[in-house]
Order: sequence, then structure tokens, then C-alpha cells
Amino acid sequence: MALQGSILGHPVKRKEDPGILTGATEYFDDMKIDGLLHIAFVRSTVAHANLGDIDTSDAAQMPGVVAVYTADNLEMPDQHGFVMLPPTMNRPPLAKGKVRFVGDIVAAVVANTKAEAVDAAEAVIVDYDPLPVVVDMEAAMADGAPAIHEANPSNVAFGAAMMGMGAPVDGLMDDADVVVKGRFVNQRVAGVPMESNGIVAVPEADGAMTAWIPTQGPHGQRGELSAVIGIPPEKLRVRAAAVGGGFGPKNNFHVEFAITAKAALVLNRPVKWTETRSENMVSMVQGRGQIQYVELGLKRDGTITALRENVLGDTGAYPTLGAFLPFFTHTMATAVYTVPKLEFNWHAVLTNTTAVGAYRGAGRPEATQAIERILDMAAAELGMDPVEIRRKNLMAKFEAPGAPASSGLAMYDTGDYAAPLDKVLEAAGYEALRAEQAKRRAANDPKQLGIGVSVYVEITAPAGMHIEYGKVEILEDGSAKAYVGTSAHGQGHDTAFSMIVQELLGIPMDKVELIQSDTGLIPRGTGTAGSRSLQTAGSAVFRASEGVLEKAKQLAANLLEASVDDIVIGDGGLQVAGVPSKLVAWGELATKASASGVEGLENGLHHELDFDGTQSSFPFGAHVAVVEVDVETGRVELLRHVAVDDCGKILNPMLVQGQQHGGIAQGIAQALYEWVQYDDDGNPVTANLMDYAMPSAAELPSFETYNTETPTHLNPLGAKGIGESGTIGSTPAVQNAVIDALQPFGIKNLDMPMSSLRVWNAIQAAQA
Repeated sequence: MALQGSILGHPVKRKEDPGILTGATEYFDDMKIDGLLHIAFVRSTVAHANLGDIDTSDAAQMPGVVAVYTADNLEMPDQHGFVMLPPTMNRPPLAKGKVRFVGDIVAAVVANTKAEAVDAAEAVIVDYDPLPVVVDMEAAMADGAPAIHEANPSNVAFGAAMMGMGAPVDGLMDDADVVVKGRFVNQRVAGVPMESNGIVAVPEADGAMTAWIPTQGPHGQRGELSAVIGIPPEKLRVRAAAVGGGFGPKNNFHVEFAITAKAALVLNRPVKWTETRSENMVSMVQGRGQIQYVELGLKRDGTITALRENVLGDTGAYPTLGAFLPFFTHTMATAVYTVPKLEFNWHAVLTNTTAVGAYRGAGRPEATQAIERILDMAAAELGMDPVEIRRKNLMAKFEAPGAPASSGLAMYDTGDYAAPLDKVLEAAGYEALRAEQAKRRAANDPKQLGIGVSVYVEITAPAGMHIEYGKVEILEDGSAKAYVGTSAHGQGHDTAFSMIVQELLGIPMDKVELIQSDTGLIPRGTGTAGSRSLQTAGSAVFRASEGVLEKAKQLAANLLEASVDDIVIGDGGLQVAGVPSKLVAWGELATKASASGVEGLENGLHHELDFDGTQSSFPFGAHVAVVEVDVETGRVELLRHVAVDDCGKILNPMLVQGQQHGGIAQGIAQALYEWVQYDDDGNPVTANLMDYAMPSAAELPSFETYNTETPTHLNPLGAKGIGESGTIGSTPAVQNAVIDALQPFGIKNLDMPMSSLRVWNAIQAAQA
């Protein structure tokens, strides 16, 4: 039931922002805890070596030092990075006998202050016996490559063959008139959340502990931490205060959490670790890291006949979820297009580098990048407009029960891929842009115009993450609490979920409190990742509100001596339809609930459930990027970025637009700026924000964002995810735009990031 004059679908300002803007919102690093100790880590300065002596004697004598730990005196089991991987690649929290990347933890120092811990850590002397290093995926797979994990047969951590996939398809390209080939690189990028990582571990009575972690998923962290430090899950409470950004890496379990918590247990004192930005750049899991060999078969008229992809995914030295991300690339390989035949093979490869994990989009941007780049190359080969070749191959519009992806690994829920493409071309003024481009080319203008197009579909609530806990409870003061198993880190969950409660129950948003990010109050939860929150937790809040309303109507009917069918929502409570004087306030309903004798109200006026959306949803959209390339200097300027994203039914346009803008910025950043680099010895070259090129608002234009709405049947809100769409659509559009501007030079492809130097070098090589 909805109120007349629905709040849903309208822009509503975020409830979260006043506390953030005034400084009232508390983050884990703001917490004041008596007796707090601080921990600092001694990290390997070489990428691959056998460990010799670790001399901690000087460090142990320094002022304020409480303890110094190595693997010899702080025992913990090795950490398993991902459930489908063999234990041969597990990571010791404190290195045992060997280090495998710069940043691997050799020792830990606990002291009274952070400064004392850092000073003492610098006094630890470590002997390293260097071993051969491999940082390139293709080199790591070659015969004779140095083994990163001796117990592992090769540097292939995981792959399609291990899942029964990747077999060659007979006669794959037999129907093709033309086969276009490309090698594409999705370079590594860093998450760089505004708030870096950390933990405060607080021991409590009877061997219990509370751990404050700025995480995307407290329940997942509890399971991992419990196993490593040896506390039963029921005695370990994981909480997140406000979290200053996540983008995927904060969903990972980091060994620093384990070491800090174990030290707190041993010392029976609270211990805190606050990550520095330099640590963040070498220790927090990174994103992307793929090499893609792509072949596209087509008829002369541009019709796709077949697609072949061979993908390598970097896992770093200790594989985590990154070892599985190429599977998502496989799942979305054919994107929005009809592809009659697909051959897809992949390998996740170990290197002497920081681990790779989920980063905004997690395998799906890489899939879109591959097919959108090869389509532009095919269009150039066939003399077609990039839009024309896409239109020719788009899947037709479909609704529930959906349509299968050509990859055979997904069932899309609803799709109308031509609609956002039409809308984005109109908004961008595509024909006028092409005319301006032709004019500049004819004049040999030193500033050439490039126009890039991408059409995408992505998967949200992936890998079985379509189930989530939710509860709504009415309190005796007439306010409400909404409990969810998701965990916000900037998305606006408080606003969105409060809007749903107001819509269903008529309780104003400012009287709705969101309870999240606490394993002591939330019995279960999958956390926030994969753009899943509104369609899962939002739907759970919706259904829980319906359950509360049903119970409250029965109670109100008893109190008002009326039929349940005559009870409606009134001003501040429930009333008899048409008789506002006969109203029972929400507070009174909550007060009388337990003693009412109404079934289901024995413990008060609340309702809880696990909502199951039954499968993933598939948002989609189309982007157009317009760039200007100075052919004399190589400088690229993004003039415009136009996006039309379809996330199903929109609950709050303001929140959607915020997610679009953030996602687009991160996608553009990969295309033009960001790149985690290592030298041949495995030393990180981009270990801080002096060297890692992350753009600010000054480098970006004002984005032009629009939407189409194609509701899904999978949840009562009709909502799909929006958090990662902007990133998935923007990167290939921008890359395509730059290469489009360089087409007069015969340049067919250029790897990201497309810096001025890289563009200039490509032009010089082409002219030579």
C-alpha cells in the first residue's frame, strides 16, 4: 500500500550529509578508547626473497614499546584468500620464511602511541635473500618462470579449465567474412578511498571482542577474523562506524585486521591500526589487471558471427577474489549483443605484486571494455559508423521472464538496449559532433575531435548475493527502526530506506533510524557490494514494512472496534477510513502490541524476513564521450560526457545521479589517468598520491546524466543497481573517443591510461 502523493521517485535530500559536513559523524579513527595501544607494521622492501634473521632487539627496547611480533611469537593460521582456491597459496599474516611482494608483513610493533610504534618499526632489521621476481602476467606463465608459491604446480592460480570451461569451439570463425583481432589491457588501478583502512580491536570479558572496522560487510569480516584469531563467532562483534568510501577493496579481509586483533587478545588491551596512504597504495587490494586477446568474426554487413576471448587476470602474490573476477568477465562477455558463438578462456595468474580484488564493477567493466573496443575496431575495418554496427547487433527488447545472455552464463531480467542508445545520441547531438569532426579533419586542425560510444549491460547482486535480511520495528514514541544486513559507505542507504518506511507506513523519514553495520544487532547480512543494496535490503525493508502494517491493522481494528478492511494510514497512525477522529497513533500501537493478544505481536510491533530476489538483475545504458586531442602535444581534454543509465525503477533521482557522477569519474580516471605500476624488480612506482595520477574535479567536465526506466520483476521496487553502472559505461566510451580522434593517423588501438605522453608517442610512431 502506498500513500497518496508518493515520496518514491522524487528527489529527496540525503539524511546522512549534515553529520558528515559538520563533523558530528564518527569514523573509527575518531573513537576515544581508554588504554588504547597502537600497532605499526614492518613491511618487506623487496618483492621476492627468502627471509633471514629478523632482529627485533633494538625495537623492543625503544620508548613506549609494549610488544614486537613476528611469525615466531604470534601464531596464527595462514589466511585463505578465496574459497575455491587450494590452500597452497594461503597467506601467512606474518611472513614465514619468505616474502612475495613489496608490502608483505614481516613484523609488527605495538606501542603506547602511534609515533612510538612507527619509530620502533623502523628499528627492526631484516635480512633478505633476494629471489627472481615476476610482475608481468604473461612472463609469469612462461616456462621457467620463478615459482611464487613452491607448493603450487605453476603460477596459474585459477582458471576456466578448473571450472570445466574454456574448451575450443569447433569451426568458431567459419561463418565470418572478416575477423578483427585486438589485444587490450585493463591496467591495475587503486581503490583510493577517502578514508584509508584500519581496525580498533577491543578485548572484553570472557574472551569476547568487539572489532571496529571500516568495512563494506561486517558479517563477512566476523567470519574471517573469527577463524584466524580463534574466537567463536558468537563472541566476536564486528561493527563499522561511518565508512569513508569503499569501492570494493574494503570488502576484503586484510591480514592487518588479524594481526591487530590477535595482539589485542594476547595483550588484553585495545589495539588500533590506522593505515597510512602509502600503506594503502601497497597493501590494500587493487583492481582490474587484465590482458585480453579478442577476436570478433563478422559478416561484411557488420553482423557478428562469433567472439573469441582469451583473458589473463592478475591475482598478485596472494590470490583473493581477484582470481575469480575473470569469470564475471566471461559471464558478461557478449554484453548487449547477439553473438551466435562464443569461445572464452581465462587464467588467473600469480605475480610478485599486491593482491587484486573487487574494484567498482569487478570483472564487468573489463567485459564491456573488450567488446566495445573490438566493435570500434570492426567498424573501422568495415567502414561503418560505430553506432551503426552496434544497432545492427543489439539484442531486441525483452521483458520478464527475461532473455539469456549469449555467453550462456546469465539470464537477463529485462532489457531495452536501443532506448538509452537513442536517448544518449540525441542528448549528445551525435550527427552535429560527427560534422564538426569531419570539418576539423579536413582542415588538419591541430586539435582533433574524438567521439566515443559505448553500450553496456552489467550484473548487480551477482554470485548469489540476491538475498538480504531486513526488519522494521515501531517504538513506543512513534518512531521506527529499520534493520538491514547491508552496510553503507556513502551510497545514501539511510535516506533510501527511510523513504521506503515513510512510503509504506506514513512515518516521517526523520523519525526512522537505520540500524546497520553491527553483527551484535543484525543477525545476518551479506554487506554492500555489487550494487545490490536497494534491490535486496531495500526490498527487505519494503516487505518488512508491509508485515508491520498488516499486524498493526489487526491491532488497530481491535482497538477501534472496526473491520481490518476499513483501517487505513492516517496522520501519525492508523485510522478508520473516512473517520480521522478514530485514529490510533503509532506509539500507542507499539505500546499495546505485546499485550494485545494479536498473533505475531508477542514481542512488540515489528516484522523481519530475508528477502530473496531469486537472481541477479541487469542494469544497462549507453554513454557518449567527446574529447579533444592536441596532436602536437598529445594532450587529451574531455569536453563532454553524456550518460543514459537504466537502473530499473528509480526511487530517488538525487541518489541515482550521485552514483552516476561518482561512477563516471572513476571510469574516466582509468581511461585517462590512473595506473598502478611496478618496475622489473617488483618495486611499486606509484606508492603514493604524488606519483599515482588520480584526477580531481578540476580535470573533469560537468557530466550530462539522464535515465531510462525499465523496471525489473525481481523485487517489489522494480529497482536494479546503479552504483557501478557509470564506471562500466564511461571507460570504453572515453577510450573509444581518444582512439577515434587519432584515426587519421592510422592508430587502431591505444592502451589505457591515455596520457599525453602515450598519445604523443603513438602519433610520432604513426607519422614515422
